[in-house]
Amino acid sequence: MVAEFLRLRLRLLGNTFRRSASQQVGIVLGVVYGVIMAIALVGVLFGLRGADPDAARNIVVIGGSAVLLGFLVLPVVFNARDSMDPRAFSLYGVTEDRVAVGVFVAAFVSVPSVVVTLASLATIVTWSQSPGSAVLAVLSAVIGAVTCVLAARISVSLSAFAFSTRRAREVGATVGVLLVLLAVPALLLLVITAWGADGRSFFSALESILGWTPIGAVWAIPADAANGEWVLAVLKLLIALATLALLWLGWKGLVSLMLVTPGGPSEVREHAGLGWFGRMPATPAGAVAARSLTYWGRDTRYPTQLVIVPVVPLITVLVFVFVGVPIEYTALLPIPIMCVFLGWVVHNDVAFDNTAIWLHIVSGRLGLADRIGRMIPAVLIAIPLIGLGSFLSVLFANNPDALPAVLGASTCLVLTGLGLGSIFSARFPYPATRPHDSAFTQPQSTGAASVLAQGFSLVGTIVLSLPSIVYGVMGVFVDPDYFWVSLWTGLGVGIVVLVAGVSIGARVFNQRGPEILAAAQRN
Repeated sequence: MVAEFLRLRLRLLGNTFRRSASQQVGIVLGVVYGVIMAIALVGVLFGLRGADPDAARNIVVIGGSAVLLGFLVLPVVFNARDSMDPRAFSLYGVTEDRVAVGVFVAAFVSVPSVVVTLASLATIVTWSQSPGSAVLAVLSAVIGAVTCVLAARISVSLSAFAFSTRRAREVGATVGVLLVLLAVPALLLLVITAWGADGRSFFSALESILGWTPIGAVWAIPADAANGEWVLAVLKLLIALATLALLWLGWKGLVSLMLVTPGGPSEVREHAGLGWFGRMPATPAGAVAARSLTYWGRDTRYPTQLVIVPVVPLITVLVFVFVGVPIEYTALLPIPIMCVFLGWVVHNDVAFDNTAIWLHIVSGRLGLADRIGRMIPAVLIAIPLIGLGSFLSVLFANNPDALPAVLGASTCLVLTGLGLGSIFSARFPYPATRPHDSAFTQPQSTGAASVLAQGFSLVGTIVLSLPSIVYGVMGVFVDPDYFWVSLWTGLGVGIVVLVAGVSIGARVFNQRGPEILAAAQRN
């Protein structure tokens, strides 16, 4: 029966080469990338045999832990497609145990599985300093490879089973992208700073912690044996075996559940009442606002735009903290930075409507209502963000006198961004993701509209808000009286730009209706 699963897996892989030419090129590039990665990893692990034992230990244990964690987590957050879904065998009379074993063995026939298997076997050479350590290295390599593949197999099936709806898949993808955006700069900061003069001690401490965890124990077994710490090696071997046993029991339980829970149509949610349309004023602007709020609540393309809002200030604060900027200064930065991108999200809002924008165009001179209604979701988010966030910022900065400046600069950035966005979304709309498509696909734009809309609206927001920002900085370093100047300057500039932007944007919208409709339908 296992041979049948392997033949099926090989047949599925062979069928991938019968797709379109572009897909075949992508598959070949993936295989080539896997080969290069395998050669590089094997070469590095071979080279570690004669390297410093502590350095080799840190690299193998930390790197192996990261790989195992990736096999366990990434298929879930990115919703990897499962070509060997156990539910596909529910009608063939195959027992649960055979399906579990067959699908698991077939999982080794993939590029990631082959790469991790070769890399695991290469650690045998790394720790072959003595017969005893070599034997434990063989056990560690086998257990490590099997654990990685089994973890990925569980994650892929769990992803297909749990994320059956499009909305759940989009949420998982959003979380995955957010994790990547947070992890990459953190790793870069770690490498750049090297944690000062104690960089090696930090990695050694990290390795010693990971070595006792389920994701790192299997890789630390031969390292302990090579150092003569046989008791620790045996204890970590028991942890690795227990981890593998628990994963196998989890896999069998998941297969049993999936075989009696075949996939079916998604449940259709029934909505009672008019929703936001019953809560907003019965005016053209209220109708547009209700429509925008409904989109923000149900269409993942809209909240996905907000992923960048908390990420950029967090990265900025981390950078400033690592380079030694005092916390009383860095704590004042997150809210204004978040407001930059919060006001910026409306700069191409009409393109998200796709063909539905014709409702606004044929209604006749709806430009003012359209401009006002579309900014309501961002305003509703900005009010608590600025109010509560500014208070927390000055609290952490231990500088309550700076509250007017944080309020003024943040409000100015949001209002200015909304004002400029009202103009650019009507004058320079560019292709956006279509409804029902993945929020992470972006049509290509051959013209300069996307550059103008994105670049000039973002830079213009910062430039027009500079007076308030400068007065706030002067309040920190020169005289606290400038904090109030920053507040009134920010409110004045923000209101003027917002009113002017909405007026100009409404006029442009009324004049360029057909062009806006044509731009919204491009992909």
